[in-house]
Amino acid sequence: MKNQINYQDKSEGRNWFRLVYQWRGSVMKAILPRVLVCAIFSLGVTVFYQCGVNLALPLESGIVPSIVLGLLLVFRTNTAYERFWEGRKLWGTLINTVRNLARTIWVTVEENEAQDRQEKIVTLRLLVAFSVATKLHLRGYTNYDELIDLMPNLWHEKLKSMNNPPLEIAFWIGDYLQEQYEKGCINPYQLTAMFKLLDIMVDVLGGCERILKTPIPLAYSIHLKQLVFIYCFTLPFQVVDELRWLTSPLVSLISFTVFGIEEIGEEIEDPFGYDANDLPLDKICQTMKINIEDLISLDPCVRYWKTSVDELMN
Repeated sequence: MKNQINYQDKSEGRNWFRLVYQWRGSVMKAILPRVLVCAIFSLGVTVFYQCGVNLALPLESGIVPSIVLGLLLVFRTNTAYERFWEGRKLWGTLINTVRNLARTIWVTVEENEAQDRQEKIVTLRLLVAFSVATKLHLRGYTNYDELIDLMPNLWHEKLKSMNNPPLEIAFWIGDYLQEQYEKGCINPYQLTAMFKLLDIMVDVLGGCERILKTPIPLAYSIHLKQLVFIYCFTLPFQVVDELRWLTSPLVSLISFTVFGIEEIGEEIEDPFGYDANDLPLDKICQTMKINIEDLISLDPCVRYWKTSVDELMN
């Protein structure tokens, strides 16, 4: 029943007519002032033309600028989407790696003393803390109170003085793995496999930092905005001779399209924020936390598969 409800909600979200009028998640709010300025300017050009002031330009004069601007907008949008999709793939890798490392630690590390189970639980929650700290680090937050429930208070206080908290958490996880190897709870092959998974987590952090700290070149963004501005404000002069009073509605529609495409590129080029068009990092981290807590609820010493098969045989 729960899956059925979720499926219905997703179907409703994909309703075509509902999405047409949806305000949240669209770029309409951001571009509306620019579109209104273009509409008013176009109306002024039309009024002057109707009063006998000939401001018309040949319609053919806008063909080449339209093609050039279209190519630039396509390049801009594709570049921004590549950054968005790469960020999503990196976080997908982080999810799988956290799950694999958590499962390996929980099942593989031997429990020879009473406190070993508690140390494993602390380490598994550190894996979630790494993901949450990565999210906060990418968003530029300095308040790490979200990590209070995922680690001891002493460690949480220490993170406040760190420039890269996720990296420090990775160090703590690696220190735990090395300690278990020295205690004889894991063998060298298991240690190597776990460290490879930990290395992947750190690589994901570096990949996300690369996206964050390598924005689209400023000169390109400025030049594209200038071209869009020039195109939208010269468009009325190209069509006023043919359309007269329909000039303003047409320019509004075209400027809505052009400004919208350009704004979409701006929205998705940094996918780690908390806007509607950014990656759902809060949900991703919450999912990882739920998965880890489910794993902690299992007894690593119990062979559930064998038990279930025996029940079926009996």
